[in-house]
Amino acid sequence: MMRDRQLFSGLLLILSLVSLHNLCYCDDHTVLYESFDEPFDGRWIVSKNVDYEGVWKHAKSEGHDDYGLLVSEKARKYGIVKELDEPLNLKEGTIVLQYEVRFQEGLECGGAYLKYLRPQEAGWTPEGFSSESPYSIMFGPDKCGATNKVHFILKHKNPKSGEYVEHHLKFPPSVPYDKLSHVYTAILKPDNEVRILVDGEEKKKANLLSGEDFEPALIPDKTIPDPEDKKPEDWDERAKIPDPNAVKPDDWDEEAPMEIEDEEAEKPEGWLDDEPEEVDDPEATKPEDWDDEEDGMWEAPKIDNPKCETAPGCGEWKRPMKKNPAYKGKWSAPMIDNPAYKGIWKPRDIPNPDYFELDRPDYEPIAAIGIEIWTMQDGILFDNMLIAKDEKVAESYRQTTWKPKFDVEKEKQKAEEEAAVSADGLKSYQKFVFDLLNKVADISFLSAYKSKITELIEKAEEQPNLTIGVLVSIVVVFFSLFIKLIFGGKKAAATVEKKKKPEVGESSSKSEDETEKKEESAAPRKRQPRRDN
Repeated sequence: MMRDRQLFSGLLLILSLVSLHNLCYCDDHTVLYESFDEPFDGRWIVSKNVDYEGVWKHAKSEGHDDYGLLVSEKARKYGIVKELDEPLNLKEGTIVLQYEVRFQEGLECGGAYLKYLRPQEAGWTPEGFSSESPYSIMFGPDKCGATNKVHFILKHKNPKSGEYVEHHLKFPPSVPYDKLSHVYTAILKPDNEVRILVDGEEKKKANLLSGEDFEPALIPDKTIPDPEDKKPEDWDERAKIPDPNAVKPDDWDEEAPMEIEDEEAEKPEGWLDDEPEEVDDPEATKPEDWDDEEDGMWEAPKIDNPKCETAPGCGEWKRPMKKNPAYKGKWSAPMIDNPAYKGIWKPRDIPNPDYFELDRPDYEPIAAIGIEIWTMQDGILFDNMLIAKDEKVAESYRQTTWKPKFDVEKEKQKAEEEAAVSADGLKSYQKFVFDLLNKVADISFLSAYKSKITELIEKAEEQPNLTIGVLVSIVVVFFSLFIKLIFGGKKAAATVEKKKKPEVGESSSKSEDETEKKEESAAPRKRQPRRDN
């Protein structure tokens, strides 16, 4: 019994240590995590700069119980800051930047990127946060006009000049264009590699020190064109020149026209030389309120001459033009190689005074996260912002916070798209059915049923969901008509014979009228024997 208790206590101790290890792993590797489960007041500072009038709201993501930071108004500038507990040194190991954003109303023109700000000693305050506030990294989606990219910009200090330069990632990923939640991840590695993920899928891999991946390159060129070098006056850049010894041939006629009349052309037979192409409209009449003194003499509008419609042409006939075989155009001397050609001039290269060598970017530390955007869209929702020191932490948050929401939204979007396609298909099908039934209703031998068919079509057009029922009803009408045509003739004739005698108490005139009507209605049935034959 005692041994069992000892084993159980040992097991609990092991589980506690494992749990503590996991907890410490998360604490050690998570620099900042903002879920927005609670209102942001007090934790985030809204810019008081007069240009930033947009109102931030703590709101639920559409269709979820999950909260986020909402851009609530269109056509506004927005600014808000969240300070870190302490500045983060980007030079130490792996750094992961990740956050979610959802364009609930779509995105036509606006940004949804984050700025990872330098310490306030660089010259900024949260209350005065603006586009001029110094940052180390800018990351996230931006779309407007021709711009459609997930930015990654490193603002790096040139150690020679002391100037801070924005280095933009070349050929960045495009922004997903839908209304779903998406998660954006930037992973900075110690070997200068940067990877951009969208929804956990790698979209771009680059080297921070490569001129092929960033514009401008972090490491400047060793040499630059000498700004003081000037092209010599006798420098000839013409590879070809006109032959100075060439002479225009004596038979070269520069005055010859490009086109001449076709002398072989003949006027088509039936051409109406005396008929104008347009004539006064004989049906036009002068308006009653037309005043010749104020409006001028009234003239009837012109219409195409109806006589010209059947003729090959009207009016004066002229020969068509054709290309002139003698045309040569203006003569110019042929081109020859230029014996004085020296090539395209360019200034000589000199050592670049701002050149420096670099093993790793000289990152500035991150002290805060800022959102500083101008957007024409509302409904932009930021959520689950993360700064971590391990990729596994970011992956864990993607799986637990983003993926469940995304799957629900994706299924809803799929259902809506299928419903829209189904509705479009039904509308097309209904239009085809209605057009066909209208044509059927106009068939002469169905004239007796036209009003009934038309009534059913009108009901179906008013209530499209009745289309199938209406189609079935009209099929029943056709089937009934078919039965009458095949089997109804003889019975109708017999019925007429039986009812020729008026019933007792009826007037003879009424009996005669009814008999005449029944004979008229039954008359067509006499054709039935010919069909039997």
